[in-house]
Amino acid sequence: MMLISFNQFKLLMMMIFIWPLDQLLANPDAKRLYDDLINGYNSIIRPLGNNSDRLVVKMGLRLSQLIDVNLKNQIMTTNVFVVQEWIDYKLKWEPEDYGGVTKLHVPSEQIWLPDIALYNNADGAYEIQILTKAILHSDGLVIWKPPAIYKSSCEIDVEYFPFDEQTCFMKFGSWTYDGYTIDLRHIHEKNDEPVVEMGMDLSGFYLSVEWDIMAVPARRKVIFYSCCDTPYIDITFNITLRRKTLFYTFNLIIPCVAISCLSILVFYLPSDSGEKVSLSISIMLSLVVFFLLLAEIIPPTSLTVPLLGRYLLFTMILVTLSSVATIAVLNVNFRSPSTHRMAPWVKKVFIQILPKYLCMQRPPQDSNGEDDDDEELTEEQQQQQMNTDMEQQQQRRQRYDQYDQQQYGPMMDDFYSFDNNYPYSSKQQQQRRSNSITESIDSNEFTIIPEKCNDNHQRIRFSQQQQQQPSQLYQPNIINDELQDDVQIIADQSKSDDSINSNEQYPTISPNLKRLTTRIQFLSQHKRNLDKYLQIEDDWKFVAMVLDRLFLWIFTISCISGAALIILRAPTLYSFRQPIDILYSKVGSNH
Repeated sequence: MMLISFNQFKLLMMMIFIWPLDQLLANPDAKRLYDDLINGYNSIIRPLGNNSDRLVVKMGLRLSQLIDVNLKNQIMTTNVFVVQEWIDYKLKWEPEDYGGVTKLHVPSEQIWLPDIALYNNADGAYEIQILTKAILHSDGLVIWKPPAIYKSSCEIDVEYFPFDEQTCFMKFGSWTYDGYTIDLRHIHEKNDEPVVEMGMDLSGFYLSVEWDIMAVPARRKVIFYSCCDTPYIDITFNITLRRKTLFYTFNLIIPCVAISCLSILVFYLPSDSGEKVSLSISIMLSLVVFFLLLAEIIPPTSLTVPLLGRYLLFTMILVTLSSVATIAVLNVNFRSPSTHRMAPWVKKVFIQILPKYLCMQRPPQDSNGEDDDDEELTEEQQQQQMNTDMEQQQQRRQRYDQYDQQQYGPMMDDFYSFDNNYPYSSKQQQQRRSNSITESIDSNEFTIIPEKCNDNHQRIRFSQQQQQQPSQLYQPNIINDELQDDVQIIADQSKSDDSINSNEQYPTISPNLKRLTTRIQFLSQHKRNLDKYLQIEDDWKFVAMVLDRLFLWIFTISCISGAALIILRAPTLYSFRQPIDILYSKVGSNH
């Protein structure tokens, strides 16, 4: 490692400290010019030789960044460079007298500055806070370009939110000087035209991720206020912004459309599931959450309702009506002949007419109540069909019991009160017997056929199905034990009666046979009434299905048409103008 001697270190330090001094002393003409200009200069007095003349001040804005557009507080925050130019006769010099110096940078605090302020300031300072150096030219031209961050008030129009365009403005003018002392003009003004189409410089603009700049015109105004007799001049810079809708489309619009579609699916859910009303209430609660989210974004104005708010309100009305319609459908679905009677026009309209137009077809049934297409099913499908029929038979059993209690109550108790000769005396045995007989009649396990015999006596032949079915549970192969006991008792009684009355001219019918015949007739009539009862219940259920399908089509058409009429009204959806910030921003093109 090389060691530095003391003399070398001393020489190095002298070079470090003497080199800046040499640079300062190298431009003595600029120092002499600065001293001559500032010496005796008064920064308070307006720089004009004749006090009655007007000082022309030109200004412009160079937009650097659009920091924020606060919708709720209606404030636009921008980062700009305020370009100002004027002629100061006190700051003129001849370049030949000062070594050819034509331009000089001086602190802005030491010269006169126009008090240009932002009129529509919403927060912060009205004037420029960072006083950068001003550039002086030999002809007296002063150029000052200080940076500033302005928070200007901006009236937000939320009518088409989130497909909206906003026009914000920044109004600049002299705070103390009137139009007779300072003539404020735009820096790019030509031929005294009050409007400059390209009022802002966008060459150094950083592209915004939320807004597109569509136009930046500037307008010069001369206004007479009621307080003063002299005019005041201001320059208003308008900024037309168009919102980039990708964020709000994926986070607000698409979820709202999905929620409205869920309100339609309520009518596709079966009524027996018991979840139709719960789904409607859940959808309504989700819409309330979106309403709260929207209230935090948009300003609390009562002038207009935003487009998204109108769509949410439309969806909530749709969900509310769907809840009401769902309750009506459920009321129809659970009706029964014991509480309601179906009017003829209801049967004609909802069972015969409307299903044809709603693409609905009720499955045809044969005389046994089974589908005609069972013979074409495979063995596995028949097995599944039989299992399904067993479940339906169990449900029908419960409905039988309900029907018995509603229609026949005391009559059924009297029906099962037998004499001492009847083998079942307890109520449990009677209930067991009743269920067995009903099952036998429902499944066609036996038939009772009266026949005329050769000995002119009445006999009863019990024919039993002998063909074995694939499922023993679906159609059993033997007659119930209880019914066999009854048959044996009647048969024994009939034999004894035949032996006793063999010589009589007219046959005698046993009381037990009469009792059994009466009970079988009652059960047959009871089953016919019950089938009619269940058929009417099924008609009410089918009417509810037709209503569900009808409401499904009505709400689908309403949802699609309502969404189209509300959302497609936004004018920005049909605007194909290209943003000017992309065209003029050199920073954006580099990226």
